[in-house]
Amino acid sequence: MTHDHDLVLRPSAAQTEAALNPPPGRNGGDLVVETLSGLGATTVFGLPGQHALGMFDALRRSSLRYIGLRVENNAGFAADAYGRITGEAAPLLLSTGPGALTSLAALQEARAASAPVLAISSQVPTAGLGGGRHGYLHELPDQQASFRGVVKSVHTVRTQSQIPSAVAAAWESALTAPHGPVWVEIPQDVLLAETSLPQVTAMDATPEDLVPRPELTALAAHLLSSAARPAIIAGGGVVRSDASGKLKSLAEKLNAPVVTTFGGKGAFPWTHPLSLQSWLEDRHTTDFLEDADVLLVVGSGLGELSSNYHTFKPRGRVIQIEADLGKLESNHPALGIHADARLALSALLETVGERPDPSAAGRVSTVLARVAERIAAQELTLEQDVLASVRRALPAGAPSFWDMTILAYWAWSAFDPRGKNTMHSAQGAGGLGYGFPAALGAAAADPTHPVLAVSGDGGALYSIAELATARQYGLDVTWLIVDDGGYGILREYMTDAFGQATATELSRPDYVALAESFGVPGVLTTPGTLEEDLAKALATPGPSVVVLPALLRMFAPTHLD
Repeated sequence: MTHDHDLVLRPSAAQTEAALNPPPGRNGGDLVVETLSGLGATTVFGLPGQHALGMFDALRRSSLRYIGLRVENNAGFAADAYGRITGEAAPLLLSTGPGALTSLAALQEARAASAPVLAISSQVPTAGLGGGRHGYLHELPDQQASFRGVVKSVHTVRTQSQIPSAVAAAWESALTAPHGPVWVEIPQDVLLAETSLPQVTAMDATPEDLVPRPELTALAAHLLSSAARPAIIAGGGVVRSDASGKLKSLAEKLNAPVVTTFGGKGAFPWTHPLSLQSWLEDRHTTDFLEDADVLLVVGSGLGELSSNYHTFKPRGRVIQIEADLGKLESNHPALGIHADARLALSALLETVGERPDPSAAGRVSTVLARVAERIAAQELTLEQDVLASVRRALPAGAPSFWDMTILAYWAWSAFDPRGKNTMHSAQGAGGLGYGFPAALGAAAADPTHPVLAVSGDGGALYSIAELATARQYGLDVTWLIVDDGGYGILREYMTDAFGQATATELSRPDYVALAESFGVPGVLTTPGTLEEDLAKALATPGPSVVVLPALLRMFAPTHLD
């Protein structure tokens, strides 16, 4: 009898010859890029540094495409977006110490949003590992300790023979549900030393499926089938696992209304009769969800933003499907199903019964009408008109990336993404500077659509240097900068809380002139001409900047009532 573990892949004659006679002039960095190519990577992001030069030298001997950004954190945001768009692990090449640490905020966002990023950093020479103070440039007592609480897994390499296995293990970790960023560090001397090891081929790092337990999905199917008022909250896990089609089929079978979280935008069709859209920061939606006798939560931990700032108190039975074990039942007691969203929804579809409910669509319409009435009473015409202009100007299917700015906060609740996996923001970790560099990563991932980035003037200054990147690589990104002269949302928060704002006002450049100094076309627009100017910029290949001077306001919150 032959067992699977007895099977050995025998090398071909060509493979044997290649192993015996590897090309000359290779170093440890070649083992890194050969492993990445063998795993299926095609594009890498990063920024070179002294200790990492072995990796960057090896790039010229590989077929990998390199997109170099001007700040490591922005390179991390670009890799994050590439991972979100493609579903592949996006390699991020960094140097030691300051270069590595500058990427931390981007890796935190990738972790919060479950974006697969494979960060590979150099380290001080091997002799400096172990916590001794040798005085190497960029030296940290324990570099990986700075990342351990941010990424999914850390992997330290000490010899060249460890490189392929460490990179493959990290790749597998990044793509195992829930997706996320991982960290590999390789000493400078290991990267630089000439290698006689054979070229890396036929790498296999297939992540294991996170399968739901059948007794739990059977119980969940029974509860949903027999519910009087079921409802569904769909989070980012539905988008990351490409489960939007499964969700739609399940919702229609159950006649269950669906609301998407801000990270789950596009998980359910916006105009579907069962769509509550994503008005989570509204008491009418919160009341509706609290009234559900069975609430299915898929791919969400029901955190602060997804629970109307923790004012949501479900009264019915909660079923939670979540790949991140730490989020399972972390905020509400539930029938917790630890599984990938796509596999769990597939299991439910096989078991759940048809549930007729002719009133479901009407109840959804009533909630949306009440939300619209509440917003209309606040005289926020400018904000709604600006968002509507953006939606009309952006072609269906074109992705958009939103920084932490007032217009983005409106978009979380009120923007129709018109497609799955098309709207992304930094709401996972909430840091500034995400929109534009992330959009560059998306443009590198898929050049068939123009990409929109939206920032405030405060967030724009975090990533203004990447106009040089956009120009250098000809990336098709239109950057809408809403200029209100400061940190607009913080201005509102402080004024509401203290009666006046402090440290929120900014001196800023002429963004149109600044863009043009980078060789990027810029235009100054108005609310009345925004749609035309934005549509023209999006239709013109290559990078562009559209600047809208406007003082936007947020709609009134309901969680403080």
